[in-house]
Amino acid sequence: LSLERLEDDLFRGQSRDIGTKYVFGGQVLGQALSAAQATMTSPRPAHSLHAYFLRAGDVEAPIVYDVDRTRDGGSFSVRRVTAIQHGKVIFFCAASFQEEEAGAEHQLSMPEVPAPE
Repeated sequence: LSLERLEDDLFRGQSRDIGTKYVFGGQVLGQALSAAQATMTSPRPAHSLHAYFLRAGDVEAPIVYDVDRTRDGGSFSVRRVTAIQHGKVIFFCAASFQEEEAGAEHQLSMPEVPAPE
């Protein structure tokens, strides 16, 4: 998932050969999220991700990730990432990051039950 930083919001990633001529989608998604995370000014974990795979990626060519810093607020940050190969968009996503903070708990406590035999 390591990326080469080309500019403040522009990254290049290499594809891992998995035995096909196409790029593995999970790798593209992971690298895009990594690029988005690299543009954060304060550490915030991702809590929402919406992704769209548009074209098959070429395993022989690097992928350029262009990050748009859509919003940096008090608790939330939003990034849009576009993955480009051969001058065409192959993938894009929107990721939201939230500052860790206490909140309401909605899950019920685990009931008391006998231990397994």
